[in-house]
Amino acid sequence: KSVKARGSHLRTHFKNTHETARAIAKMSLVRAEAYLNFLLQHKEAIPYRKFTGGPGRQAQAKIFHVSQARWPEKSVRFLLDLLQNAKSNAEQKELKVDSLVVDHIQVNQAPSHRRRTYRAHGRINNWCGSPCHVELILSEKPELVKKAAVATAVEKKKKVSQKKLARQRRAQGLAPAGE
Repeated sequence: KSVKARGSHLRTHFKNTHETARAIAKMSLVRAEAYLNFLLQHKEAIPYRKFTGGPGRQAQAKIFHVSQARWPEKSVRFLLDLLQNAKSNAEQKELKVDSLVVDHIQVNQAPSHRRRTYRAHGRINNWCGSPCHVELILSEKPELVKKAAVATAVEKKKKVSQKKLARQRRAQGLAPAGE
């Protein structure tokens, strides 16, 4: 039982959204929403693991065992909207919202927005944006079933090697089995 949500050509940076999505993967829906809301308040940070060329070192990154982190607010807002959309889809399908987990989240690059900027000496350079596509799937986590208790009266006897038996007999002062 799962629900999907996707966004195409989102005008937010691909790299920031990739790192944000990677941070909430496999989280429960409730935790992911709380995490992203804390992020907007700068109480938690997004660890940067792949695109580490620009982000500075932050103390909040220590809990993720990395040194670089950021607070990409625009990407966070887009992902919060997608999570809200998926949550609505789950309610429509009558799934338990409390047991939903971000089972799959994927961020792909979209075609870049091309503009132009004017440079010195009459030259023109391109001025591109890096939008992205995001898709996510929330699944109900299965309820854990406890293993049935096995009767302790029927215990398996551990096999003991011949060598160990001979050693035990020798220690007790008995003659070895072969003599």
